[in-house]
Amino acid sequence: MSLLSPQLEAFSAIVKHRTVHSAARELGITQTGVTQRIRALEQTLSTTLFIRSRTGMGLTEEGQALFRYCQGARDLEGQALAQIHKAGVLSQIQIRITGPTSIMRSRIIPACLPIMKEWKNLLLNFQINDESKLTDELRSGVSHFVIVPPEDVAREMDSKILKAERYVLVASSKWRNRSLTEVIANERIIDFDPSDQMSFNYLRKFGLLDWAKKDRYFANSTEAICEMFCAGLGYGVLTFEFAEPWLKQGKLFALSGKRCLENHLALVWYPRPHKAPYFDTLIKTLH
Repeated sequence: MSLLSPQLEAFSAIVKHRTVHSAARELGITQTGVTQRIRALEQTLSTTLFIRSRTGMGLTEEGQALFRYCQGARDLEGQALAQIHKAGVLSQIQIRITGPTSIMRSRIIPACLPIMKEWKNLLLNFQINDESKLTDELRSGVSHFVIVPPEDVAREMDSKILKAERYVLVASSKWRNRSLTEVIANERIIDFDPSDQMSFNYLRKFGLLDWAKKDRYFANSTEAICEMFCAGLGYGVLTFEFAEPWLKQGKLFALSGKRCLENHLALVWYPRPHKAPYFDTLIKTLH
């Protein structure tokens, strides 16, 4: 059961699937029926909610605002139904959290495990994404929370500064007897992609960038990068939390000792007039 109107149900289904065909199949009505509901909703609101393209139906700014409303309504829906029916349990609620590999694996997911045990009907969806512009996922309603650099937070968003990530410079333990400057001068950096500047930022902070080769290897998987480090193909930075198991196993070692580069991130969400308890708990728990 949903407390949203049929028009908003059709709207939400299109946002989810990006096509009228798939939305109609989910709702069990015809495509014409879905289209009529969206037209009626757009007429009522005197606005256009979707941008039609070959890749599917994307949201306009007005559509993004409406979808955030629908998300907020669903957040509170389960509690309302439980009270009305005196069921004592919440309807299933889905919350999606999107962020970079290192912090998601080492801190966000472990911190959420007790919450998942407490809120049995809270279905958390963790999306690991090392690409840029994660705030677009928030604007489009794809994610409820994203983790981004503080400078990416827009004025209309709420945010919370998280504990800084600590990046360390690592390489294969086979290079343990080589000097730092010799490794930097003769080996290539391994980074996520060409836009990844973290290794360069680390070297710049500690006055080592002039020694480094600027041509790099890339792998868009942190696990793959670790394997390449271990194989002696290059060096680079990892967060200490992510690198710690590899360091303890002796597969990697810290090239520059305990020197760390701090990287600040923010947990970001759109404000809600009334936060459901589990929503507030997530904000307080993640740090």
